[in-house]
Amino acid sequence: MLKLAIFDFDSTLMDGETIDFFANELGFGDEVAKITEEAMSGRLDFFESLQSRATLLKGLDYSIVEKISQNLPYMPGAIETISALKKRGMTVICFSGGFRSATGYAKDILGYDADFANVLHQKDGKLTGLVGGDMMFNYSKGDMLTRLQNILGVSSEETLVCGDGANDLSMFAHAGTRIAFCARDILKKEANIIIKEKDLSLLLKEI
Repeated sequence: MLKLAIFDFDSTLMDGETIDFFANELGFGDEVAKITEEAMSGRLDFFESLQSRATLLKGLDYSIVEKISQNLPYMPGAIETISALKKRGMTVICFSGGFRSATGYAKDILGYDADFANVLHQKDGKLTGLVGGDMMFNYSKGDMLTRLQNILGVSSEETLVCGDGANDLSMFAHAGTRIAFCARDILKKEANIIIKEKDLSLLLKEI
């Protein structure tokens, strides 16, 4: 019986990449999107890609970061799916290589129990180009998942994970139910459930 569900945020619970929305404000949208794609496809180290993308955001007003973070397009079926899983008695957590400004705001809207993500450093109301947080490395999601499993007393067989990119691989290694959602090929290879349509509620039929 499943007890714990972990969802990625960008391109899983939310339709798009938060950092790409930020970069569009500065005219770096295409450049940042290319780096994001390389990282999500497993061709670029996640930590290095995160640092390089955050550097490009230097100078952006934090008020714009907050405004964008509070107006993101959530994935069809996200609210319904999380609600259904919680009714089954599952704890639902969001792991994001993106940012708390987005995941923290979305928590009460989408209904998950907690979020672990990164933080864009700001000073005097503007981004400094620095970044830190819980999900900085390729291994971060798997590391955090095993710690949560130990705290909650949940086994890998009782764990569901759902994501789309290479930085989700580490958590796939510690879960019995592995859902690749509109995912890159590198993640599909490790999944036992593949969803190709942008409708998260489809996973409810698979578990």
